[in-house]
Amino acid sequence: MKRFYKDVSVEKTPAGFRILLDGKPVKTPGRHDLLLPTRALADAIAGEWRVQGETIKPAAMPMLRLANTALDGVAKSRYEVIAAILRFGEHELICYRAEEPKLAARQQGAWDPMLDWAACRYGVKLYTGAGVTHVAQSPESLTRLRDAIAAFDDFALAALHVLVSITGSLVLGLAVAEGTLDSAPAFQLSRMDEDFQAERWGRDDEAASRAAALAREMQAAATFLVAARD
Repeated sequence: MKRFYKDVSVEKTPAGFRILLDGKPVKTPGRHDLLLPTRALADAIAGEWRVQGETIKPAAMPMLRLANTALDGVAKSRYEVIAAILRFGEHELICYRAEEPKLAARQQGAWDPMLDWAACRYGVKLYTGAGVTHVAQSPESLTRLRDAIAAFDDFALAALHVLVSITGSLVLGLAVAEGTLDSAPAFQLSRMDEDFQAERWGRDDEAASRAAALAREMQAAATFLVAARD
């Protein structure tokens, strides 16, 4: 799409902050008003509009994309989004340990502290197992995790869904959302198996490029979360 505007500004309204392109308010793809909860988030998204060149590149606007997701998707499908995020807890990545002893030892050293954090923060006891056999978590733990997810507003839920989808881990996603972990170390914790295999068999440039793109997407989601709460 060709750039069709010159000026980008932010306006405060009783319902929230909105972005104006040449004085006209931006709408979401679903035709909702792009109303944002904080000035920090509005400024960040306005910045994405400002740096566009002659051609608008939506892929270069991750904050806008997440805001659109919150307003068009999460707001009308909140319970479905919560259930989708909880499924990552039902199949929690860091509860599945390798059968290879060296990798399993690394996982134990890196992942057990995160399970301890979840136990302290949410009062959950998550069970672990070796291999790919399903590890069933208790209904009590899943209920508490669901309550923790449901406490997030629509903007935070949109970002949390990205965090847990990329890592495959509800615990790591919540740790980033709670400010316990930065996105980069959380991403590395989620890739222990991939990194171990790369050490053993060598680095694949295409896989490394995909991982770098995911890391950037995860960082954008973490930045979005902070801005949405500022």
